[in-house]
Amino acid sequence: MEKLLPGALLLSILTVGMTQSDLRGKVLIFPQESATAYVSLIPSERKSLQNFTLCLKCFTDLTRSYSLFSYSTRSHDNELLLFTEKTGEYQLFIGNAGVFFKAPLSPYNPRHICVSWESASGIAEFWVDGKPLGRKGLRKGYTVGADAKIILGQEQDSFGGKFDAKQSLVGEIWDVSLWDSALPLNNMCDCCNGGNVLNWQALSYEEKGYVVTKPKLWA
Repeated sequence: MEKLLPGALLLSILTVGMTQSDLRGKVLIFPQESATAYVSLIPSERKSLQNFTLCLKCFTDLTRSYSLFSYSTRSHDNELLLFTEKTGEYQLFIGNAGVFFKAPLSPYNPRHICVSWESASGIAEFWVDGKPLGRKGLRKGYTVGADAKIILGQEQDSFGGKFDAKQSLVGEIWDVSLWDSALPLNNMCDCCNGGNVLNWQALSYEEKGYVVTKPKLWA
């Protein structure tokens, strides 16, 4: 049997259970309320972020609070968090500081959400379904940490864990992409799969618990 070099052995251990896939046309389904089902995303490059753009599409009929995107570091459990407090009300956290954005109610329809943030001004811009919800400021001059756990389906109350079933996503999520720059959001429908930090077309991820991948029902 061929011997593995120490570096190659470490890489093989770290990548056990990890999948890299082109998920165009696919969704991740979280079929039921749970504190154990989630998807861990592995960025193409671990880097600190002084600017970012995050886009995703989702569907749920939940009326309680739930997490859409949880990026946690050892310093801040809500280093970068996209959270729905209730139907039509979104929270964006950066470095544990948060702001609210409100959208018109649209039950039983999928949502296309994009948010950008720049450190120099602290301005966060939020769009839902191609419509702007305005701009608000938080964490001016801050840098989002690089050593992070990135989780879909759960909200991290500690680094990589301490999940609450009552904050879990029950529904579907797809086209998740993250860039290290603040992009214009008025045309993001055309390029929401091309993130250079997270890219749905070449996504490295690991599923835990009851998560199902299926073809998407919506565009």
